[in-house]
Amino acid sequence: MGRWRDGRGLLLIHGDGEPVGVPLEIAASYRARTKGLLGRDSIDGAMLLSPAGSVHTFRMRMPIDVAYLDRRLTVIAVRTMPPGRLGLPRLRSRHVLEAEAGTMAGWGVVVGARVGVEVP
Repeated sequence: MGRWRDGRGLLLIHGDGEPVGVPLEIAASYRARTKGLLGRDSIDGAMLLSPAGSVHTFRMRMPIDVAYLDRRLTVIAVRTMPPGRLGLPRLRSRHVLEAEAGTMAGWGVVVGARVGVEVP
């Protein structure tokens, strides 16, 4: 897996059937992780913050789904957070996925699911 760089890729969610592919923005630098989804009204797909153990939604314009991933990219928790909240740190979390509220369930992002990241 190694370390990622800021940029774009494809998030693959491995569930019961065929993997689901979702457009992905990768925020691996301190600056990109700090900015995250701040100032946006929407996102096409998801954003991966890496490394990250928690997030906040202060100054965000929209509610978001947040999935905490362990070092093997297994989902350990999923939450929907409205703007103005501070998420609790997850001890085993190494990466965080963010997406528009309500989208992760449709993709199959649930506790125990495995995800993968493909970068060009």
